[in-house]
Amino acid sequence: MTRYTLWADTPVSALRPADHLLLRLATELALPEGTFGCTHLVRGDRPRVALSFTLPSEPLLRTAEERLTAQGYEVRPGAPDAVGRAVLFPGADALNGTLTVGELLARSAIDRVTVLGATGQPPAEQRMVTRDHVRPQWEDGELVLAAMPAVGGTLVPFEVPDPTPCCADH
Repeated sequence: MTRYTLWADTPVSALRPADHLLLRLATELALPEGTFGCTHLVRGDRPRVALSFTLPSEPLLRTAEERLTAQGYEVRPGAPDAVGRAVLFPGADALNGTLTVGELLARSAIDRVTVLGATGQPPAEQRMVTRDHVRPQWEDGELVLAAMPAVGGTLVPFEVPDPTPCCADH
């Protein structure tokens, strides 16, 4: 299936506000099921978080491009890099609570799960506590969720929903 991608430059400099912006724009643009929405860290003279949208048709891409441009975003074709962090992806809404790794893979566009410090994939029956915050990343054309071991032999996504800012206790 051919997919069509564009990215929008933003003034946002942190992931959480970028997630909220991406989800808000997806709602405003009425993006269809099957759309991927990713965040991308842009470094350089003006560090920020760009957003990319991958859509199932060229007419949808053109409509999204027109609407984003009308809202003042600088829009470019393609994605700013190949390792986007997926916020919006098929099945994302179904990844709540505790699931097995097999259920997580079956319900979503995630291709595989990796566990920090382990080789190979975890067993399909291993439980994953999603914390209702699942942010896989693109790696070599696959959507991969990084996880880490947690209490009781479960796994949790590596990215936490409410990270503590660096040096918060100083």
